[in-house]
Amino acid sequence: MPDDKLPTPRRVLVVAAHPDDIEFGAAGTIARWVGEGASVRYLVATRGDKGSDDPRADVAALVELREREQRAAAAEIGVDGVDFLDEPDGQVQASLELRERITRAVRAWQPEVVMTHDPTVLFVNNEWVNHPDHRAVGQSTVDAVFPTARDPLNFPEHLAAGLEAWKVAELYLWSTNEANQIVDIGETLERKVAALGHHASQFRAFDDIARWVRRRSEELGDRTGYRAAEGFRRVTLAR
Repeated sequence: MPDDKLPTPRRVLVVAAHPDDIEFGAAGTIARWVGEGASVRYLVATRGDKGSDDPRADVAALVELREREQRAAAAEIGVDGVDFLDEPDGQVQASLELRERITRAVRAWQPEVVMTHDPTVLFVNNEWVNHPDHRAVGQSTVDAVFPTARDPLNFPEHLAAGLEAWKVAELYLWSTNEANQIVDIGETLERKVAALGHHASQFRAFDDIARWVRRRSEELGDRTGYRAAEGFRRVTLAR
């Protein structure tokens, strides 16, 4: 059994920029929480319409394919459902409109925990550039959680629609350089890999990706005493 004493939230909202972001960043932890009884929902800002190396790709077909892949990946983990916001891939802005839409989802789902990209990170571990869509979605999500969803006078049309203000207890931010919560995913690493495998359109050689994901998870686990792990910047909010 996992020995990191991580509490199991009742409800979790996971907000990401693209199909496959969640699987890379947090699927091991999500699979663990689902197995322990949590209800989880995904909110994906885009449908990944730029996710092809082929300049002649049929964008409409690509969008349909990536949506199917994301829904299949979520089903692999046992997630309750997936919603898409249809923001343009590669052009997401941390706008008030996007914040309102995420706030609406927070108030509707009423999660204890919200997971998303760490918006403060430009270079992840000095290994790759954090996609601008990731930063925009992360920033909008953090702003939606605090203070927007908490304060009932923000977007009063939500109240008129029956959505009450909601206080999120914790944020879990992935692709962070400041991880303060290491999660034992030794029992769910293969679930993470299986979920990622549903995004077949994104990989020329999935076996290589799977080996990389296992290696990175196991290296973090080795440093923290677990067989495999995911790391997050965990922010506990004043209630």
